[in-house]
Amino acid sequence: MNTWRNASLAVTAVTLLTLTTACGQDKGTESSTGQNVGNASPAAQAGDGYGADSGYGSAAESDQASAKQAGQLAVWDSKKLGKVLTDSEGFTLYRFDKDTAGPPKSNCDGECAKAWPPVPAGNVTAAAGTDAALIGKVTRADGTQQLTLAGWPMYRFAKDAEPGDAQGQGVGGTWFAAAPDGKKAALNADGPSGAEPADLAGLSVRRDPKLGDIVVDKRGMTVYRFKKDVAWPMKSACTGACLSKWPVVAPLAKNDVKGVTTKGFVTFDRPDGLKQQAIDCWPIYTFSGDTKPGDTNGQGVGGTWYAVSPEAKLVGAPK
Repeated sequence: MNTWRNASLAVTAVTLLTLTTACGQDKGTESSTGQNVGNASPAAQAGDGYGADSGYGSAAESDQASAKQAGQLAVWDSKKLGKVLTDSEGFTLYRFDKDTAGPPKSNCDGECAKAWPPVPAGNVTAAAGTDAALIGKVTRADGTQQLTLAGWPMYRFAKDAEPGDAQGQGVGGTWFAAAPDGKKAALNADGPSGAEPADLAGLSVRRDPKLGDIVVDKRGMTVYRFKKDVAWPMKSACTGACLSKWPVVAPLAKNDVKGVTTKGFVTFDRPDGLKQQAIDCWPIYTFSGDTKPGDTNGQGVGGTWYAVSPEAKLVGAPK
């Protein structure tokens, strides 16, 4: 019995030593603070370097985007997004990646539906030159009928204040303006030029003209670190609404990395249940405000968010 117990303790010690070696206890030196997940203060979540709210909007904003009939649909030709579907008043219609089109199902309820009011089915006419057969409806959890296009439930965004606004584009990396055929209205977003580049690894390096070499994910989107995080013991100070703006990078295989350090390449099991990739033991994220490869809109936000170098260092952060 003692022999088995001693062997078990030895294995545990080796495992801890391995992790400690990878993520040594001196890793916290780059961070000024670091609260455990789930313990960040409400004040910090509201605006302590997180870069705006969750993108869901407020109750006041949702009143401005009440669930009114879509009427005669129209198509707006955006220079940035291509052809965008709108309602009769010119307000952009959106689709949600967490919904399903086959069969149609909405997964936006409660607070989500306040910020993204579902477009009612009923008084809807197809836009000129579009396929009327793509228009349909789905019954929501509350029993109401919602407009669908090619099976995708349609929404408005509370923060769109006037016709032609598309403030919801790319929010949370899951909300996109709808094209007339139900696809994502980002120039060729669902076509070859909008697909994940075939030659990109899960993490790789891109040469940015201003920042130099920075880490990007498989989609070519910039990867960031949060100065308030701690590498050892590994903690994330980005919780709640922060995660809607700064989605975690999901775990990757070591062999799916090109040009980026694999030192401290570990999966962070967050207390909120999410699993997050870490490099050199620092949790990494993307930014919902980056809508296309090459964007670095998260750089320097709040003086706490910075792109990541191939060595996992903060790029451009003040010393």
